[in-house]
Amino acid sequence: MNKVIDITTPENIISGKIVDIGFHIHKNLGPGLLEKAYEEALVYFLEKEGMKVEKQKTFSIKIENHIIPSAFRADLAIENKVICEIKSIDKLAPIHTAQLMTYLRLSDIKIGLLMNFGDTLFKNGLKRIIV
Repeated sequence: MNKVIDITTPENIISGKIVDIGFHIHKNLGPGLLEKAYEEALVYFLEKEGMKVEKQKTFSIKIENHIIPSAFRADLAIENKVICEIKSIDKLAPIHTAQLMTYLRLSDIKIGLLMNFGDTLFKNGLKRIIV
């Protein structure tokens, strides 16, 4: 069953801006750079838009009564509402989607973007995941 998405929620507005900025960056820089270059460009433009961006944000998790500090690191956490994972590879693999879904589930963040700047067409390397 498909979820009905309210496009007016803060998470959806933020994710839309991130995607727009991603298209702008890919158009201007093109594919083939290191992930770090795209990450820094995204941070620059998102902060220019007044958004709070945390780079390489670590998350702790709890299993039973045990806390595991720094269990995973998200490339970007934007406004504590969207996780953005950045790749610069030929093609995304299923594990990349699974990884982001795990990050979302364990962080209680509902929207994630998987952005592959290595694909010749940005739209082919873009996945939006909602949990």
